[in-house]
Amino acid sequence: MTRLAGSSKLLRAMNESATLALLLDRGTLTRGDLRDLTGLSKPTTSEVMRRLTDAGLAVVAGHTSGGPGPSAEIYAANPAAGHAIAISVREARHPHLAAVLCDLAGAEVARADVTVAGDPVPAVTALVDDLSRRAGLPPGSVRLVQLGLPGSYDPAAGVIRHIDVPGWDRPGLVADLATRLGATVAADNDVNLAAIAERHHGVAGAVESFALVWFSGGLGLAIDLGGTLLRGARGGAGEIGYVPVGLGRGADRTDLTDLVGGPAVLALAASHGIEAPTPEAAVAAGAGGGAFLDALAERIAYGLAAVAAVLDPPLIVLAGDVGRAGGEALATRVTAALHATTPLDTAIAVTGVTGDPVLLGAQVAAQRALREQIIATLREAAPAA
Repeated sequence: MTRLAGSSKLLRAMNESATLALLLDRGTLTRGDLRDLTGLSKPTTSEVMRRLTDAGLAVVAGHTSGGPGPSAEIYAANPAAGHAIAISVREARHPHLAAVLCDLAGAEVARADVTVAGDPVPAVTALVDDLSRRAGLPPGSVRLVQLGLPGSYDPAAGVIRHIDVPGWDRPGLVADLATRLGATVAADNDVNLAAIAERHHGVAGAVESFALVWFSGGLGLAIDLGGTLLRGARGGAGEIGYVPVGLGRGADRTDLTDLVGGPAVLALAASHGIEAPTPEAAVAAGAGGGAFLDALAERIAYGLAAVAAVLDPPLIVLAGDVGRAGGEALATRVTAALHATTPLDTAIAVTGVTGDPVLLGAQVAAQRALREQIIATLREAAPAA
């Protein structure tokens, strides 16, 4: 009898999690829609929806109208059933955090942008508390925090590598944040998150795979293979700026950053008579054409040739402040230079994401992880058969 009871509870949890997943994916569904999609009987579907609504995971969003017979209830996942926060950690003279609190449906509930200094743990904790308070949520309501980092997180070692923001390279930082917040804390590279934003809101939605190259003060590469990001054994996949471009060693060593990193772009612009305060300003000033943009495109194509030759992606996206500032003028020149360098007919496009791509990608990742967490909680609540 115990085995039968356990099996019954497990089956019930599976039905609930499958139904909630459909509501999250499809938006709104009637019980008839759910029966057709799940294959469950009419009584079982009604019981599943009763349990989901009683648990606050689903709500009645409306009623059908215009057809014969009584109207049917239309169900949706309850947006207030869970909340997550996306945080972009930004490098600057004064490091700061840009954050968005969103609900289960992905809708923005509150937003903040704060300057930070010193230990990140109290700074992030205060930010989460402030957003929760402004959203009218009780303490501890945030279930998940997604960090976007200008570095790479090695989960096995519990350390953030290649990051220049003070305090963020301390071993155990992410675990300490999770303990202090009482929430799941996920961490990912900022360029990876920009690629997630490009996949969902930019020019890469229709391609099977793509590479996104980030040109700003520094360089970065994100590799999307069929919708899955390649992160590497220690979270360091995509640190393309460290790729050597010569045979020198020590002080004589040059890498791709020395060719197309921020300081290199400014120096190249100055050599063509363009003085600007930032790399993106220099590229914007030269976006009308001329020798500077041609020379920059040649350098960029040199780096992209390795990406194209190794990965052979159908699309490479130029992103970051410099990529966006160059626009179609830069993309056209990079395309010509790349095709003159390699026989591969790789398409080049400018990012289609507007606003902050890192924060937007972190929002997408946070919402997706929150949904998976809630669905997994339903499954885990049932005993094994």
